[in-house]
Amino acid sequence: MLNVAILGGSGYTGGELLRLLLHHPQVKVTAVTSERSAGKPVFELFPNLKGIYDSLTFEPLDIKYVIKKADLFCLCLPHKKSQEVVFTLHKAGKKVIDLSADYRLKDSIVYEEWYKTSHLYPDLLKKAVYGLSELYREKIKKAEVIANPGCYPVSAILGLAPIIKSHLIDFNSIIIDSKSGVSGAGRNPDLLFMFSEANESVKAYAITAHRHTPEIEQELSRLLGTKKKVKIVFTPHLVPMDRGILSTIYVNLRSSKQLTVDSSRLHKIYQKFYEKEPFVRVLKEGAYPNTKAVKGTNFCDISVFVDKRKNSLIIVSAIDNLLKGASGQAVQNMNIMYGFDETTGLKNISHYP
Repeated sequence: MLNVAILGGSGYTGGELLRLLLHHPQVKVTAVTSERSAGKPVFELFPNLKGIYDSLTFEPLDIKYVIKKADLFCLCLPHKKSQEVVFTLHKAGKKVIDLSADYRLKDSIVYEEWYKTSHLYPDLLKKAVYGLSELYREKIKKAEVIANPGCYPVSAILGLAPIIKSHLIDFNSIIIDSKSGVSGAGRNPDLLFMFSEANESVKAYAITAHRHTPEIEQELSRLLGTKKKVKIVFTPHLVPMDRGILSTIYVNLRSSKQLTVDSSRLHKIYQKFYEKEPFVRVLKEGAYPNTKAVKGTNFCDISVFVDKRKNSLIIVSAIDNLLKGASGQAVQNMNIMYGFDETTGLKNISHYP
């Protein structure tokens, strides 16, 4: 059995990790921490786990004590707080999957610019593997520190990866319009996410300033395999639902008399790119992804459409922000790291409707 500890486990991603790992036959959760909820049983914060995790209690994050309890540590700590904890665990020879943003950006200067704090461990930052399984599976197998991707970036990068690799688009024309459920903001109280503020309303936020922007740009640029840097326009929206992300992505196709691109050709490019991926579903031509179809699952659904009038491509992707966008992706990475079947603990399907 692989002993796993969840640090900062009282939020939604921690709760989903507990739920997913419950069904994993090769894993045992041996510790879960929370500063504010220390001493409380897990089911008090997650009533869906009543009768399942009755003996598991939140404990304070005493790294000297908790480090002895597990082989793998999944960190659901706030951004900026994970830096030192990841470093300490790694120094002690422990493997880490960090669900914060602290080890996603390879350039410490870019990290400081967007997160308004310096990175204390730039060497480890460079060593951490970006944990998007579909792109970095071989590196994940050998990784000691995984930087789990952000939720918006998963929907955007998976939607764009095949077309970026095909070099059929104008890389300076990418516009990403994403809509997320309220759980994407975490479990902390905030005026913007109160029921009476968010219900029956759709709101754009963090326009030109969302912290997932450099993460998306970094990974799209890496896909090019050149020194060229991809720049995007990214606008997130808050929609009145619990969970899910729908991203609609607009790009201009390259103009050329010799280049003919239609929906059928693009569909085949996407099918081939993801044909061996267990959690990416390229829908049939003309089908529309929707968040209800992926709710509670680790799937990413994708469709592509060509607008011949504008010589542009429209990509639509849907994920569950708490699963493929966070905890499900972390479990998928864990399975790859330890040589388990990649789908173990993740075979659940959405309840519909």
